[in-house]
Amino acid sequence: MKNIYILGATGTIGLQTIDVILKHEDLFKVVGISLGNSNQDKHQTMIDTLKPEIVSLRDKTLLEPYQKKYPNIKFTVGDLGLLELVNYPKKGILVNGLSGSAGLKPTVEAIKSGKDIALANKETLVMAGDLINELVKKYQVKLIPIDSEHNAILNAMIGENKASIKSITITASGGSFRNKTRDELKEVTIKEALNHPNWTMGPKITIDSATMMNKGLEVIEAHHLFNLDYKDIYTVLHQESIVHGFVTYQDESVKAVLANPDMRMPILYALTYPDHYPSGIKPLDLTNLNLSFKPIDFKRYVLLEIAYKAGIKGGLYPVVMNAANEIAVQLFLEGKISFLEIETIVIEALNSFNSKITYPNLDEILETDKSTKRKVLEKYGFYN
Repeated sequence: MKNIYILGATGTIGLQTIDVILKHEDLFKVVGISLGNSNQDKHQTMIDTLKPEIVSLRDKTLLEPYQKKYPNIKFTVGDLGLLELVNYPKKGILVNGLSGSAGLKPTVEAIKSGKDIALANKETLVMAGDLINELVKKYQVKLIPIDSEHNAILNAMIGENKASIKSITITASGGSFRNKTRDELKEVTIKEALNHPNWTMGPKITIDSATMMNKGLEVIEAHHLFNLDYKDIYTVLHQESIVHGFVTYQDESVKAVLANPDMRMPILYALTYPDHYPSGIKPLDLTNLNLSFKPIDFKRYVLLEIAYKAGIKGGLYPVVMNAANEIAVQLFLEGKISFLEIETIVIEALNSFNSKITYPNLDEILETDKSTKRKVLEKYGFYN
């Protein structure tokens, strides 16, 4: 029986994690969850079903009524509440399903408390990959990716000698606008951008998929997860989202993991690694597969090339890129900027940044994240 903590339990990854857990109640016990600003009925149904020992709330006004209704559960609130949750004394696996830079500090604290990490929050490694790897080694915990691409690549590497690996290839669906030209992107709407053809995901990652920044973040994440040079990390356009990742070996043989696009499969594998259990997803019909693979055009998907360049520079440059993108996506979702202005904001932020720090500490990372977002908001007139 594994103890499970879920950050972002009411988000897309959180809900799918809960679905996986409820199908395998003999394997998992939910000890702690964090709840976002969804309706109270959803909260209470989740608490009644999972019976956690500790719950972190985003909305402080809910603290008193929840404490009265559930006197045997420990409740915490806000950012400090998240840290209390991940430091809860029972060992286990932390599923980080938070969106954006908010996922970094809780991951750091969870590692220090001796918990294994099932990571869906790719920004953690983009911002602080070197730091996280040092902590994982120091505290002797496991870090298993939930992202379907990295999860598949990890799967394909089992039993292999690291020295035998030549390269990896991350597949990309192309997102909501994969069939549109750059000219056609000028007038796209928020609703159109959120209509992903293959995956059900949260709004931020769906927009990142449309700009291809999501793939850029995954390239940097893969660099830190698998300790590979950027020149050995490739991306390819694969609209069907059936092949989730390739590993090419020195003898030019290629191993790939195929499955229908359903996040419950990589979530379950991350929780049970290296074992495989029934996931409940739709089986793949091998007799009816039509798979296509195309090169990704950096001129069409500008932010993917930008991510490679920021990753290669290292230091605080990926932090700046991620922060600028995060705030730009927020502004787009609020209807304050156009879709293509997301690219502009990221490029401007990187062009105006200069730093010689090679291995930043946590405070430097968090301060750079904060200051980059502030500068973007000030430049575009949205800073209060």
